[in-house]
Amino acid sequence: MDAVRLILASRRALAGGADAAEMMAEVWQAQALAQAIGSRLAVSGPPELRGEALGLTELAGRGCGVLDPPELDPGDLRAAQLTELDDARETLICLGGLLGEVGISLVGMASAAADEATYWQCMEAIDAADESRDRVREMLRKLAAREEVLPEDAQDSPSGV
Repeated sequence: MDAVRLILASRRALAGGADAAEMMAEVWQAQALAQAIGSRLAVSGPPELRGEALGLTELAGRGCGVLDPPELDPGDLRAAQLTELDDARETLICLGGLLGEVGISLVGMASAAADEATYWQCMEAIDAADESRDRVREMLRKLAAREEVLPEDAQDSPSGV
């Protein structure tokens, strides 16, 4: 399934989370999806994104690692459904939005946490989501810089192509 469709499904599921356990499962799913997208971009994305994409993979993995993994059927793991990443820019814009919503959800869960362990788990996951979002922003910046250079290169070539 296309990365953008999976991100949109994650955003809907995160917004529809009913209780803390369901919300934590959706946060974990979102981090796992960010990790899969980072991995895909690191392997087959534009060369200038590969370093940041590896960083995203590591940070999102840390985000998953600080949370208790949800009990999911293998078919319910959105990250495992990732088959296409057609438009890196659109994917990164959507992923940045998802990671922002993850952070907001985690802040709400941390403030309502009934125990200190849950509070700190949320705080660590907030840091991972925030740092992951920073990587996404940096990749978007690099894509924008690349798009500025490409038209100039086309004008400089003898055929204009």
